[in-house]
Amino acid sequence: MTVQIPAKTFWQLEVCNACRYCEGYCAVFPALERRRRFTPADVVYLANLCHDCRACFYACMYAPPHEFGVNIPRALAEVRERTYAEYALPRVVAGLARRNAWLLLTVAVASLAFFGLIAAFSARGLFQAQTGPGAFYTVVPYLAMVLPALLLWLYAIGVMLAGAFAFAKDIGATRTQSGSWRAALAAAGEALGLRYLRGGTGGGCYYPSERTSNTRLVLHMLVFYGFISAFIATIAAAIMQDVFDQLPPYPLLSVPVVLGSVGGAVMIVGATGLLYLKWRSDRAPADAQTLALDWLFLISLDVVSLTGMLLLVLRETPAMGVLLVVHLATVLALFVSGPYGKFAHFVYRYAALVQNRRESR
Repeated sequence: MTVQIPAKTFWQLEVCNACRYCEGYCAVFPALERRRRFTPADVVYLANLCHDCRACFYACMYAPPHEFGVNIPRALAEVRERTYAEYALPRVVAGLARRNAWLLLTVAVASLAFFGLIAAFSARGLFQAQTGPGAFYTVVPYLAMVLPALLLWLYAIGVMLAGAFAFAKDIGATRTQSGSWRAALAAAGEALGLRYLRGGTGGGCYYPSERTSNTRLVLHMLVFYGFISAFIATIAAAIMQDVFDQLPPYPLLSVPVVLGSVGGAVMIVGATGLLYLKWRSDRAPADAQTLALDWLFLISLDVVSLTGMLLLVLRETPAMGVLLVVHLATVLALFVSGPYGKFAHFVYRYAALVQNRRESR
């Protein structure tokens, strides 16, 4: 493990372990109490088990302005951000994780140039209305559209799975023991239900301020399940095209369009709402670098969803070609930058939830 843990983070966790006032707030504190000393792997595990609900910060008698300055949400957020950089491969690209905005922008511009040049030299041109089956492929040919997207999607999945396996190995989640499959299933239920965004007091997270609210939980649900809906829509479209030989664009009431529209719309609502909460949130328990990654990820989701919705609405107009190029570029940029930023957080969090279930049995 190469994640660098500040010495003060170890010290703060030891203070918490001695105090134990917050032991019922979330999964972090029972996991913390199972340890007398903390290794770097322990801290990385606890950081990714933390859902940034912030109840501990507002309850802590040693939080700033106390001279101890205990700030567990900020300390663990800093470690989480380092996790994304240290566990992602290849190492050369992983070094860009702390400059994720530049990576995203570079890939987006390169993708725009790639698809723009292809579309500019397509048979019917970029600025003409195209209709009927296969209309999208008159702007960007099938292989030029599908092959880069598929390869980069597989790349992103491969990088995240490799990082998650290395992370799980370091925190002990890959050790064979009885009931491991039950722990994995229970952790999946917690992840799908976003259990630890409900707050230790049952009233939701202390976000964006000192009052509990379930707003963050609801908005996360919209983003999470909106993304899943859009992903299923993509699979449905691939099946309709490659199995049933039906070329896009599809009718408004078809499975890909309905699922994609619902997914895109709720992602826009969820991501925009979370951006608003980030803007309103208390900066005291936040880590600046992590907050920047959050902003970038949410804006990326908004742009991908918005361009997709505009493409649906204007697909029979001369604007379709430009919108298609922009949408494809933003999707590819999200795929390439995903493993090195906030997009990857779900694989590390799930591994941490599995380990928590294994430990607490």
